[in-house]
Amino acid sequence: MENITRRHCIADLLHRSAKRNPDKTAIVCGSISWSYREFDALCDCLGAGLAEQGVKHGARVAVLARNSHAFAALRFALARLGAVLVPINFMLKAEEAGYILRHSGAQLMATDTGLAELARAAAAQETAVKSFLWLPSEEGGPPVSGMLDFNVLAASTASLPEVEMKSGDLAQIVYTSGTESAPKGAMLTHEAVISQYVSCVVDASIESSDMALHALPLYHCAQLDVFLGPSIYVGATNVITAKPTPENLLPLLARHRISSFFAPPTVWISLLRSPLFEATDLTALHKGYYGASIMPVEVLRELAARLPQVRLWNLYGQTEIAPLATMLGPEDQLRKPGSCGRAVLNVETRVVDDAMRDVGPGEVGEIVHRSPHLMLAYYRDEERTRAAFEGGWFHSGDLATIDAEGYITVVDRKKDMIKTGGENVASREVEETIYQLAGVSEVAVIGVPHPRWVEGVVAVVVTKAGHTLAETEVLAHCNTHLASFKCPKGVVFVESLPKNPSGKLLKRELRQNHAAHFSTS
Repeated sequence: MENITRRHCIADLLHRSAKRNPDKTAIVCGSISWSYREFDALCDCLGAGLAEQGVKHGARVAVLARNSHAFAALRFALARLGAVLVPINFMLKAEEAGYILRHSGAQLMATDTGLAELARAAAAQETAVKSFLWLPSEEGGPPVSGMLDFNVLAASTASLPEVEMKSGDLAQIVYTSGTESAPKGAMLTHEAVISQYVSCVVDASIESSDMALHALPLYHCAQLDVFLGPSIYVGATNVITAKPTPENLLPLLARHRISSFFAPPTVWISLLRSPLFEATDLTALHKGYYGASIMPVEVLRELAARLPQVRLWNLYGQTEIAPLATMLGPEDQLRKPGSCGRAVLNVETRVVDDAMRDVGPGEVGEIVHRSPHLMLAYYRDEERTRAAFEGGWFHSGDLATIDAEGYITVVDRKKDMIKTGGENVASREVEETIYQLAGVSEVAVIGVPHPRWVEGVVAVVVTKAGHTLAETEVLAHCNTHLASFKCPKGVVFVESLPKNPSGKLLKRELRQNHAAHFSTS
């Protein structure tokens, strides 16, 4: 009985919160409102219903859905069965999502009405998916024909099977793009995710008194595991929405007296620019969080002036560390502008050179981590796992400086990752797609400052002699083969790309040369 008496898994956290505060509101989404007692009981019933459909310990269950109460319930129901969550970015094309389904071996796929067609098209890409689970959306509506019904499974009268689980069991496989075309599946255990929850609670001041709004996609580990999970852990109230637009967010912030809200800088900027902003009562909002990219200093100052009661946190990390690694707190926002702060409670972080020696203040090196937050490995990818953990530290792939006080500032991305609107874009994947065009001689894809997306994707193209190529052709080709957020926002044609004497492409020079592209175009 040792495993049961000492068990500390993700599903246990909800059960304990329900025991502490059974009548407190746990989840609000559209017309749905569940107390902690109701949410806990529903997850048991849903777990029992899924077990009747053959979902067992270790089974991979993919989720391609927008935010909803049902998404949150599925997350905890799967954890109670020891099943493995495989969240999929709903902005991917069918062939991209199909790769994740094939690689993970998922046999059940959860989706909602709006994404059902994409889910079926993805599953048709020679995957092992045998059945679909329909999840009700924020707006409600009838189930999709031919799919298992969430509401039916959540009303199951069967008993939840007693599953032998350990905190070291796999909880989720979250796919992240690297410089390579193929996404990597980060294997995260229950103990890794919960260790990260503890860091979030302590360093990001997540409290049971919070009224938190969760508006960014739950398929992304930031919203799911930095905010929703820790909020359930401490027993906060959680309002879930699928529409991160000012027209939706500002009324929700006011109506529910939201006190805690996370969004990338692009969304914070959209709120400030909305004609609804001045007329919205935001006096209850006291904690604001951002991540995915650095908040422009001018915007930080504007937020401080227009929302003086809001304390801000900048959270930095990546999927492989579940995902929080460092934090810049409220007192340092303007004192250390542009910094991602220092390592959180359960993380040890260094900035090192190629020989794994700590760099001096102001020198550029790679960010590396040690932490119980970290993934076990990349699923079915020993080579990239070995490279990631070389030297006994996890290599983030981000280049940074560290100052005398230990504050880290990311200056470049070793893997040429572009972060646009809070989404990661691997430049090499976009480059390989553009290289499919017959008229392309060379291409380099870079990220440059963008007034809306913070960083916009730009393709710098050299055409082959005797060929002509228009920007519209490049954009149309990319839109056919890539998710919209990966597609260039602009195309620049040049005679040659800058390179060093050894032939290495100088992307930093390209970024400098085209930094004003979106301010002049």
